[in-house]
Amino acid sequence: MAIGSMFTSLAVPNYRRYFFGCLSSNIGQWMSNTAKSWLVLVELTDSNAAMLGYLTAVMFLPNMFVTPFGGLLADRFPKRNLALITQSCLCASAATLATLVISGHVRLWMVFALAFWDGLIGAVDNPTRQSFVSELVGPDRLPNAIGLNSASFNAARLLGPGLSGLVIDWFGTGYSFAVNAASFLVLIALLASMDKTAFFIGAKVTRGAGDAAGAGPRVTGSERGVRSLLAGLRYVRQRPHLVLLFSIALMMGTFAFNYAITNPLMATQAFHRGARGYGILGSVMGIGSLTGALLAAQRRRPRVRHVYVFLAIFCLTSSASALAPNFTVFTLLMVPIGFSAISITVTCNSMIQISIDAPLRGRVMALWNLCIMGLTPIVSPAIGLIGDFGGPRATVWFCTIPLIITFAVVTWHLYVRRGYRLHYADRHFWVTETPPTHDTHHRPAEEA
Repeated sequence: MAIGSMFTSLAVPNYRRYFFGCLSSNIGQWMSNTAKSWLVLVELTDSNAAMLGYLTAVMFLPNMFVTPFGGLLADRFPKRNLALITQSCLCASAATLATLVISGHVRLWMVFALAFWDGLIGAVDNPTRQSFVSELVGPDRLPNAIGLNSASFNAARLLGPGLSGLVIDWFGTGYSFAVNAASFLVLIALLASMDKTAFFIGAKVTRGAGDAAGAGPRVTGSERGVRSLLAGLRYVRQRPHLVLLFSIALMMGTFAFNYAITNPLMATQAFHRGARGYGILGSVMGIGSLTGALLAAQRRRPRVRHVYVFLAIFCLTSSASALAPNFTVFTLLMVPIGFSAISITVTCNSMIQISIDAPLRGRVMALWNLCIMGLTPIVSPAIGLIGDFGGPRATVWFCTIPLIITFAVVTWHLYVRRGYRLHYADRHFWVTETPPTHDTHHRPAEEA
């Protein structure tokens, strides 16, 4: 595939505005996330890992309860208007934290209160912006746009932590929060400048193979309240391929994305590095994550085999990072860890979005965000306590072992329970429902 096709969605003016606005906002948020961890772990506590875990839990707690209602709002109201409101609220929160830190009046409880507020607003913002993408590009470019969204997020991960480390070192922690507040203004301005007449409102997407059998009745947009929320859950539950993808997302969200806790612990306690060293870890991980996102954007069709192979890579490299003998090895391992983790989530996201109906998109993507946030409010404090009592390496193992178990369960589900087969043809590994043929130039009909 040509390199140009990797960026095909940028030809759409509205999506181009959205992409660069999100890139600006994501850089600011990664700077803020890095600074917030440093603020709590180093400046407001005496390397208290438990407090870092509690902060993460407080930030993600609203997702467990508010995200489904956020998805319902995204299905009921104009998504651009909702995004303008949520981004304005997040901008105000970032400006407040910057003012408190720079003025020297910040206290730990203030950081926790603002983190809870950010989580509350994010529970509405995340499903809104996830489902908004289909209105910007339409169904044909949707997988590419999802990959580019992740590329934006991970390009920011490449730049944000390192920039934050430098800003903290040169000017102070509060100025990272100030940059974050300014970055929201860019996205708000670009959202406001979009051409509403060019939106793909109500665009339908093609049903995936898992829908071919017709699992359950079609759900209309006329349902109300809790019944409407349950419609999204029913929709997923009736489709086995979606259940598998959501289950993998839940385990990844719960255990794979705890770097805001494990990385600062490894940097400061295992390898005795400062703010720059911690920032470098996030930026190097961003190299792998950005590569994974761009390759995902280039694929015409996401497949099960991508998820399976990348899950294996993640388990191997994450295990190796727990055993890393020095900071250099640990830092280099961030590349394949970031690559595989983002490849898994982007592929799952794309497979889900191309197989769901537009009237339910907001609610189904709310479930996606609920899964990708995982059981963070429960697990994060546990990781912090493990770091206090077992050391930083124990936190990495705590997050890796459940993913190894997940890989084993997925293997059993695909190759034992469902009778799939893994074979090599056309220079690729294929997962099929029928035994492989001896003709390496023939691709089976039921390929994944």
